[in-house]
Amino acid sequence: MHTVLGTRHGGARRALLLRGCRIAGEAAAADERDILVGEDGRIASIGHRLEVGPDVIGVDLRGALVSPGFVDVHQHLDKTGVLKFTPNPSGTLQGAREAFARYARQAPEDDVTRRAARIMERCLARGTTAIRSHINVDKDAGFNGINALARLRSEWADRLTLQLVAFMTPHPNQDIEWLEKNIDAAVEQADAVGGTPAVAEDPMRYLDILFAAAERHGRPIDLHLDEHLNPERPLFDAVFERVRRFGLQGRTVLGHASVLSALPRKEFERIRDQMIDLDIAVVTLPAANLYLQGRSHDMLPPRGLTRVAELIRAGVAIATASDNIQDPFVPTGSGDMLEIARWTLLAGHLRGDELATAYDMITAIPARMMNLTDYGIREGAWADLVVTDCEDVSALVGGGPDCIQVLAKGRPVAAPASPAVEAIRALEDVP
Repeated sequence: MHTVLGTRHGGARRALLLRGCRIAGEAAAADERDILVGEDGRIASIGHRLEVGPDVIGVDLRGALVSPGFVDVHQHLDKTGVLKFTPNPSGTLQGAREAFARYARQAPEDDVTRRAARIMERCLARGTTAIRSHINVDKDAGFNGINALARLRSEWADRLTLQLVAFMTPHPNQDIEWLEKNIDAAVEQADAVGGTPAVAEDPMRYLDILFAAAERHGRPIDLHLDEHLNPERPLFDAVFERVRRFGLQGRTVLGHASVLSALPRKEFERIRDQMIDLDIAVVTLPAANLYLQGRSHDMLPPRGLTRVAELIRAGVAIATASDNIQDPFVPTGSGDMLEIARWTLLAGHLRGDELATAYDMITAIPARMMNLTDYGIREGAWADLVVTDCEDVSALVGGGPDCIQVLAKGRPVAAPASPAVEAIRALEDVP
């Protein structure tokens, strides 16, 4: 039996036996087990001292921690990496929206493809094996973004699960009839329906357009809801009414929900209880909300996040995600979900004993939001795995690994390296 990992991602799959694993999140994490990955890229068996044939590639992991791949449930791959082309001097949400709109009017599809593929590669190398991306569809971007990402979704299917949200984006003075006319064509290419009602000129009509399309096409709803701190204009009740009317309980996700932190406690609790009743999930986006919100406050600028700790402790399904990466909305970002988990714990006022909660917010919780039925470390699931030298999930989030290896559908993923890095690595072989 072979004793080393064979090839980089690509080529024919071979059955693979990972010996001596500690499975992340399990109560008996110190209990080492074996994971057998079949030629189909799925986990075939988990157990102690599994016996396999001579054709199986064997790897002794020597007690390494194995986690399911990280899940980034809210990105904007059509925008990633455009900061150098379209800056946002104001640092505000509206400034970012205007900046990207200018860029989108002249950005070709191959530009979207190139930038998105680059960040997908970086995310995968850092352990993210599933991404849900909101893609602008509006008079500025047209269908360039969603066409490009639909192709990438197909091309990358053997290594990364990519879901697309048709993000029907309203802008001032843009014709809502255009969105209504084009939503069906957009949703046909998408896995979910999305939008941002707080900036629509007619939020109620806009919400009806989104929910009706979701019902027609059998898609879930994933909204940017109340990404602001104005307690006078929340739209939660309008959304709840439509969730009931269109039967989208358990199939609705609300991103940002920043205004919850600006509402009086009793009002927040009323909204929270309806979220639980309707099985509505929430995604917090700490990078964007820390950067964009609160700039007009002269004293003690707010963090801009939703009530992360209170929602999760009350039983609301809440995940965390990257949102934007190196664009007018967020000028930083590496595609590392462990970094996002740390930001969430710090900015969201989770406690030091809730590091495992932050881990769940980048794994099991967003996997359920995306309805990833083949996710996790269990027989039959895809072998999307992150192997690290961490002691447990608290250490994984708290400090991160010194060594990491990602497997996507059972095949090892090679971290990208420049010619300069490869040349320096070659020095290891010099006597």
